[in-house]
Amino acid sequence: MKKHFINQDKLNLFTKIISNKIQNGFVVVERNDKLPFTVLYKEGKKINHSLNFLACCATLGMWFLPWLYLTQVASKDKKVLIAIDEEGIIFEENCYLG
Repeated sequence: MKKHFINQDKLNLFTKIISNKIQNGFVVVERNDKLPFTVLYKEGKKINHSLNFLACCATLGMWFLPWLYLTQVASKDKKVLIAIDEEGIIFEENCYLG
């Protein structure tokens, strides 16, 4: 088994990415410093459907597409995996919620 050493610059960038996500409202769910990886979670936004319906009526239906986007994309919970692979490359991957 080959051991891969991760330099300090990569670890600093890794922690900076995680801190930026935390500032954007994510919460750390799981963290492993040996591998290293971190799983972050953010709860979806609450949608006021009554207000959006009134906006849709007031704009003669033009607000329907932004309302659909808010309902289908922005209101969903988000889970993200941030890790450093064996080659020292930092990657971010969306985790799908069941």
